[in-house]
Parts: sequence; C-alpha cells; structure tokens
Amino acid sequence: MSLVNIVGMVVLDNPTSFQNPFQFEVTFECLSPLQDDLEWTVTYVGSAEDSSKDQILDEVMVGPVPVGTNKFVLQADPPDAKSIGDNDVLGVTVVLVGCSYMEQEFCRVGYYVNNEYSEPFDEEQGVPMPLDISKVNRTILADKPRVTRFPIDWNKKDVSGQENDGGVEHNGVTMQQDGNVMDKGVSSGDDMMGSPVPSMQTTTPTTGSITPGQEGREEFGGAVEPMS
Repeated sequence: MSLVNIVGMVVLDNPTSFQNPFQFEVTFECLSPLQDDLEWTVTYVGSAEDSSKDQILDEVMVGPVPVGTNKFVLQADPPDAKSIGDNDVLGVTVVLVGCSYMEQEFCRVGYYVNNEYSEPFDEEQGVPMPLDISKVNRTILADKPRVTRFPIDWNKKDVSGQENDGGVEHNGVTMQQDGNVMDKGVSSGDDMMGSPVPSMQTTTPTTGSITPGQEGREEFGGAVEPMS
C-alpha cells in the first residue's frame, strides 16, 4: 500500500507564454509518518526522437511531511529553447511531474503540452526562422493528465540509518501540521484555483509506454492510466 497518494493537481497560469514558469498546485495525502522527505521533479520532453533533449526543470525536496492532507505549489523554470532546437519547440510534447521517496519514484503524472506560434504566418513558408521564442504560447491539456504508479519499499532506511530531524522547513517549503503549506507562492486553506482532479486509482505497473497520436514522445513508463 502506498503511504502517499496524490489526490489533486491543478495547472496554474495556463495557457501562457513559453517563457513563463510551469506551476502545479499539488494536493496529496500522507497516511503514515515518513522517515524522509519527498522529492518532486518536473521534466520536459524536448524532442519526439531524441531523449537527450529532455530537460529536468526542477527538483524540490518537500518535508518533513505531516500525516494528513497537504498542499503546495510546485513551480519550475521553463525549458531552455536553445537546447531543444527551433524545429522541436512547436507542436505537441509532454511535461512530467514525478514524486520519489528515498530515491524511489512511486508516482508520475504526465500532461500533453501544445506550443503554438502566436502570430499569423504563411503556412507554405512556415513559421519565420530563427524562431522568436517570445511569440510562442504554451497550452497544457490540463483536463487530460495520465498517471503512472510504481510499487516501492516504503520501509527502506536512508544511507545514514537515521530518521528525519523533525524540522519544519526544507528547500523553502514549509509543511504545516494542519495539512497546509505556507510559503512564497504557496497556497493554503481552501483557496484552490480551478477544480482539482478526482482521486487517482492505483494500477499495477508493466513495461511499456503510450503514444500521443504519433506526436511527441511520451515516456511515462510502466502502466499508464487517465485520472478519472
């Protein structure tokens, strides 16, 4: 049984400019005391054919995590367009939000992302090159996330064999015992923007991936299911 379940994820500031940060309001429940913090990562798939263009936009440690329902805003810088290349910036791709415990990923949520040129252009000649990234808009298909769950060892001990020191702040994110998170850009209470997605169903991971209509490369890994 998973000791941590993501019960809601809201995409903020969407649609927006390609150059703006990604923002996800995450709500999760912790069912039992944890010995270590949770690591959250945001990964951008830069190319459908070249995995070397994937970019880890941010890695954040959150904790100590109190038992109960918790909420925080996960913010990550936009991808480096120069590392992707003009030909791969536009079109459909994927952004992944993953969560790990003691270096074991147990949940990954993926969203389709559509990047479009914001100004009219001659379709026969294509978008003006070199691409002006300031004229590219990003839209996340927030109502169609895909979630993958992985079984892990929740009783794994850390390298030092020591438990968490019981502090209340880590990497600028403060977890409150009432289940709220309060810090820079972090929401508290019931003032969620938009509607949270319903609870996710657990599924047994298998090897494989899904293909987003032949557009983009979707490396969710394991068994993939929609949030229902």
